[in-house]
Amino acid sequence: MSGPAAGTADAATTTDVVCLGESMVTFLPSQPGRLADVPSFGRGIGGAESNVACALAAAGHRAAWVGRVGADGFGDHLVETIASYGVDTSAVRRDPVRPTGIYFRTATDRGTDTHEVAYYRAGSAASAMSPSNVPYEELFAGRVLHLSGITAALSADCLALLRDLTAARPGRPLVSFDVNHRPHLWRGGDADASVLLELARRADLVFVGEDEAEEAWGIVGAEAIRAALPEPAVVVVKRGSAGATVFSGLRPGPRSSNAGGAEDAAGPRSANAGGAEGADTVTLVPALRVDVVAAVGAGDAFAAGFLSATLRGLPVRERVRHGHLMAAAVLTVPGDLTDPPARDHADRLAALDDDAWGRLRLGPGWTAADPAPEEVRTP
Repeated sequence: MSGPAAGTADAATTTDVVCLGESMVTFLPSQPGRLADVPSFGRGIGGAESNVACALAAAGHRAAWVGRVGADGFGDHLVETIASYGVDTSAVRRDPVRPTGIYFRTATDRGTDTHEVAYYRAGSAASAMSPSNVPYEELFAGRVLHLSGITAALSADCLALLRDLTAARPGRPLVSFDVNHRPHLWRGGDADASVLLELARRADLVFVGEDEAEEAWGIVGAEAIRAALPEPAVVVVKRGSAGATVFSGLRPGPRSSNAGGAEDAAGPRSANAGGAEGADTVTLVPALRVDVVAAVGAGDAFAAGFLSATLRGLPVRERVRHGHLMAAAVLTVPGDLTDPPARDHADRLAALDDDAWGRLRLGPGWTAADPAPEEVRTP
């Protein structure tokens, strides 16, 4: 089975994945505590879509990031750092008037009450992205176009851009959409949540957390999420420590002309339950046990691992396992980005039988250790 295709583009020369979105300079605390008490910060970068691009490039894929940054030092730092991972940044535009966004965060888990984030992104260069000022020829040059709900929340122009990019049209690449519900970015409550549902239903491949589906849409459980998203060929429901459930099948609905790409995203046609059009194969894959250093960027890494394995044409179970492994690489470092495990290392771990996978436990430094499957660490 081949990976996602983009029209008639030559797979030997085309970009694998193009990621569109805002990237910001992030200031990471030198020690735990309230933002008011942290004495100093280290500089890094953060951005869901650029994180995915960096992880894919580090894993050996041809990845591009398209965004908009200010004509300032922070913009220089973002473009140079993202490019250092091997990402093509040639389509990034510089805004001579608006600044590059920045933010500060605490060291605690994003899901805890003590986690603080201070964003300085209002009026940023990225918030001015619109259908009139992004390079469509670059966005549609890849086999996959990866988007997220964060971009839709930045401005009315950004929302118009995502609606346009997810519209069915000839030559549209396979569209991957990570819901990435960020309530603090939205101001319209239920209306804004419905926008995310609308965009997700127009995509070919959707990543959504069970918790965010309940928060945004009031939908509980993986089956109910799939029922709310009937059109995408693949829906990946992330269930935290319980793992992930993937619904894959050929679905009717708003599709691009790239029917082959959507089929490849779902997996082999014969895998569909009962062989009937619209029937799903449901794949449940347990999560890994990980000694977490910082729970930031794991969702982006999971998406990158899943996309990487999809591009390689691996079975759905292995796609999810590669997502878990790439997420584990990020979970065991302080920042949003890190080098993923070597491909042969990840392939060996992804091929473990269910019992060995269940015993696997990964901690800081595991990506460099490269243990053989029989050397899997257990508690």
